[in-house]
Amino acid sequence: MRYFRSNNDKMNDFTTKKNYILADELATIAMGKQLADIVKNELKQGVVVFLNGDLGAGKTTLTRGFVQGMGHIGHVKSPTYTLVEPYDLPDWQVYHFDLYRLADPEELEFMGIRDYFGTGNIALIEWSENGAEYLASPDIVISINIVPTGRQFSVEATSVKGAKILQGCKTL
Repeated sequence: MRYFRSNNDKMNDFTTKKNYILADELATIAMGKQLADIVKNELKQGVVVFLNGDLGAGKTTLTRGFVQGMGHIGHVKSPTYTLVEPYDLPDWQVYHFDLYRLADPEELEFMGIRDYFGTGNIALIEWSENGAEYLASPDIVISINIVPTGRQFSVEATSVKGAKILQGCKTL
């Protein structure tokens, strides 16, 4: 998968990848909340996050922690059948995409996908590879693998915004 970066996105002074082993669901939710805290209180602008991993790896669990960390109170569900679940929060628009069942990437164009990537919007996208060229470039790519001790999270910054988020991540 290719990610495009403008010439202005020089990341020489930043760490671009970190790995974490998280033992359970609570640790995954805590990581999502930590990422939300960085976006909300330090970055203070929208971001695009690609979430990669097998079924059941923890993509929606991480998203639940993130959305709750941004201020949502209530249930956070996987938008497997609706493609997108919007969360209209006081200071943020958060969109959780699940493209697992997307039959044709062109469907994203018909649903107005570009409108979801506005300046102050946050997009968390599961199964981004199914969206092809219709998606905005990610700022962060989080790959989740199931390991004997829990889940391995590889968090990679692909933009300056992403590097700033990664810089704020603590060891969990």
